[in-house]
Amino acid sequence: MSILQISARRISLMFLALFLTISLSRAGEGMWLPFLLKALNESEMKAMGMKMRADDIYSVNHGSLKDAVVHFGGFCTGELVSDQGLLLTNHHCGYDAIQAHSTLENNYIRDGFWAKDLSEEMPNPGLFATFIVRIDDVSSKAFEGVLEQMQPAEKKSIIERNLNTIKSSALKESWQEVFIKPFFEGNQYFLFVTETYKDVRYVGSPPESIGKFGGDTDNWVWPRHNADFSVFRIYAGPDNKPAEYSPDNKPYKPKHFFPISLAGVKEGDFTLVFGFPGRTNEYLPSSAIAQTADIIDPARIGVRDISLGIMDRHMRSDEDARLAYFTKYSGIANSWKKWIGEVQGLKSKKVVQEKEKQEAAFTTQLGKDKALNEAYSGVLPKMKTLYADLDTIVANRVLLGEVIGGTNVEIFLLTAYADRLVKSYKDGGEDGFRKMEARITPVLETFFRKYSVAIDQELFVALTQHLSDHLSPQYKPDILTTGRNGSSFEDWATDVFQHTMLTQQESFTIAVAQGGESFTKAMESDRAYQVFLQLKKVMDEQLSPAFNSINDKLLPLQKDYVAAQMAAYPDRRFWPDANSTLRVAYGQVEPYAPRDGMTYKTQTYLDGIMEKYKPGDYEFDVDPRLIALYEKKDYGPYGENGKMPVCFIASIHTTGGNSGSPAIDAHGNLIGINFDRVWEGTMSDLYYDESICRNIMVDIRYVLFVMDKLAGASNLVNEMTLVHAKKRK
Repeated sequence: MSILQISARRISLMFLALFLTISLSRAGEGMWLPFLLKALNESEMKAMGMKMRADDIYSVNHGSLKDAVVHFGGFCTGELVSDQGLLLTNHHCGYDAIQAHSTLENNYIRDGFWAKDLSEEMPNPGLFATFIVRIDDVSSKAFEGVLEQMQPAEKKSIIERNLNTIKSSALKESWQEVFIKPFFEGNQYFLFVTETYKDVRYVGSPPESIGKFGGDTDNWVWPRHNADFSVFRIYAGPDNKPAEYSPDNKPYKPKHFFPISLAGVKEGDFTLVFGFPGRTNEYLPSSAIAQTADIIDPARIGVRDISLGIMDRHMRSDEDARLAYFTKYSGIANSWKKWIGEVQGLKSKKVVQEKEKQEAAFTTQLGKDKALNEAYSGVLPKMKTLYADLDTIVANRVLLGEVIGGTNVEIFLLTAYADRLVKSYKDGGEDGFRKMEARITPVLETFFRKYSVAIDQELFVALTQHLSDHLSPQYKPDILTTGRNGSSFEDWATDVFQHTMLTQQESFTIAVAQGGESFTKAMESDRAYQVFLQLKKVMDEQLSPAFNSINDKLLPLQKDYVAAQMAAYPDRRFWPDANSTLRVAYGQVEPYAPRDGMTYKTQTYLDGIMEKYKPGDYEFDVDPRLIALYEKKDYGPYGENGKMPVCFIASIHTTGGNSGSPAIDAHGNLIGINFDRVWEGTMSDLYYDESICRNIMVDIRYVLFVMDKLAGASNLVNEMTLVHAKKRK
């Protein structure tokens, strides 16, 4: 039996069977395709307490939960909470839009904002909300004409041709769009029909002291106490269909919106999260996990330890530096802290060893089936060898990428912009140069508003020295050794920064205005640009080709490894890795015990905010209005037993992209907004452990309390359908 035949047999069994027993997957694990819930998950979900049917969650024939969930801006999730297109997402998801509307006189980041009526709601060019209309399995058509004996390039060509045909012939309305994505490492393909609304307006958000209470200190950790939400509204044309922004557009009338439960949550409650998770890699072999835990993450963390230390020192001593670097610092720290938690989780739960046990069992299972053994027995050994070959390459590639990628040392972002301009001129002449200029100029205008040459020069010194100390000899360019002419890194940096036009907006802009030929010639003597080119040359000519050569061999093996697991375990449910498509994840409100002697409860309250309160601290200051409401215990209908609930956790498998996802109760009511994971469980992108992996949600009662009691935005609350009993609308 061929590999393709084995895969087809396994896939057919998996997606046609109705599984009535608990699978071998871990409780709470998985980001499931909503149109397959009836076949794969409904029985388990009901056993965990769900009162809905699978058709209530996903249907193409009538309004369902999916029709109230949107891909917000392509990077977060949002949910509709009224019949007027009112939308909730996270504060950090709406941050750029909020910041764009903020001025010195009207600082909506600092003070918050609430539209009193539709006329005060503000448009956001480029912001969109995408609904999923329908999902179809097109795997059989995608693989038509593909034979096992074909070379990978030939298979790829046939599949791409088939996908183009499928896409062009898909049934859809004129205003709808279609895309197709691979699943299970390319073992299946699904088609998505979508509707994208491009008129999304800013309605309101709490002050940052409430929406981001705890700042970077509390990021990724539990207990949490922030109201991480913002409010937008979708507008449509007169026919309720997608339309470009127009003052004549009307609030969108959705097929479904979420009723909001005031009943709260308790331990053991069934909870569901609907959204667009970004990326997971759950089916990697042990060798890939070891590489992440021992090489990739530590390399990233090491660079960011240095850059965050420098930024923090300046931010704490200089208010201008804090304002300029606050957002940059948060972005760098977000991933840094996640990677630290990921490594600790992988190590503490001995995930490499656990994967090795699974692989040993898998190898034994293959041996029970001659055809499977012949087809797949060599996959894991080959992958192990290739990952070993990749170790040194990856270590250097990650290190160099962190330094010259522009995230940590911003002069390398400027040199990258210059490089795009030079290449555009060389490839497309003056016309190509001017097109690139039009793209880069507005980006530079924004960049230079929050750029400190002095801080960046200090970062350059520290991180180029870090490069010199840690790059392997074969990947260390002369510029880091003899190219410095014996000078210290401090003196070298001074020379580089004194002999570049790129760190000053005026000189950069003037040079660009003089045209492609002049700009390209100027870059030949620009010290910063020349340093960048030498470092980038190592990446482009040594590290990336070596990485791609091995990775090109790993990708088909990873595809085979997933297909082999699906074939070897015909009674096990499998879920596809997240890839920014619509998914359902579910679990229960559960505590967890990350360390010996420590157990975390499931709910936090306003009391915890007051316990963390540090007057004047940019992370832990508290709005005076919130203090007054707390002292009076004036919680309105949103309190619980004299306390104000703030956040809660559950054993639901989430990742980036799930920010803003609706947290839904057993009856389909909104009970919270997902915004984070606990630090101990951030390894869930690679391995889900039910004992420590928890998602964090802001309690919808706290959201309403902030809107109603603190902000006085009762006009928005009055739009919503509030239910006290746990029942569907």
